[in-house]
Amino acid sequence: NRPPENAKFVLDNNQGWIALIDRMGEEIKAVNAARVSFGKIKTEFDEKDATLLNFLIDEGHFAPLEHITLTFLVHCPLFVRGQWHRHRSWSYNEISRRYTEVDIELYTPEFYRTQSKDNKQASIDNDIIEYNEAAKMTMKQANEQALQHYNYLLSIGVCREQARTVLPQNMFVTFYATVNMRNLLHFLNLRMDSHAQKEIREYANAI
Repeated sequence: NRPPENAKFVLDNNQGWIALIDRMGEEIKAVNAARVSFGKIKTEFDEKDATLLNFLIDEGHFAPLEHITLTFLVHCPLFVRGQWHRHRSWSYNEISRRYTEVDIELYTPEFYRTQSKDNKQASIDNDIIEYNEAAKMTMKQANEQALQHYNYLLSIGVCREQARTVLPQNMFVTFYATVNMRNLLHFLNLRMDSHAQKEIREYANAI
């Protein structure tokens, strides 16, 4: 689970990360796709192309952006992965705990937010609970116990695919995620919004 050299670190104490590992297509590919009906193909991106590209985005003409694809390697907790995978326009492949029991990491936040009184599914970003240190200690103890239970189950012969069920939602998972630029913009529009959970916002901001 070593991050690539170009990884952007996120979450408390840089426990998570994301890296752009591959892409297909440049800006010129999108503007050529937009102009293809006129039979015009360019090889160099210039100021007129930038104006056209901004126009396409501002007016919501996103189809030409589908010809640009990007692949990321993401290292995040399962609860972030669950929100990410709701975007079914991406393609995913991830590490499987059916195949390996090595390098298990569990996320421990430094700060614990209060529950929003207006939104049942949201927290308040800058409102830290009074007993923050007690919450952090409880989380660390829960992580240690979960790993102990997992390793014990393996030691007595339980298969990985069953033993993994005691591992919590804050376990890190690493996955490949490929998306075209149109759907990436949609993802960022939703996940950089203040209504999105803070943890996935950090990944969206890193992108």
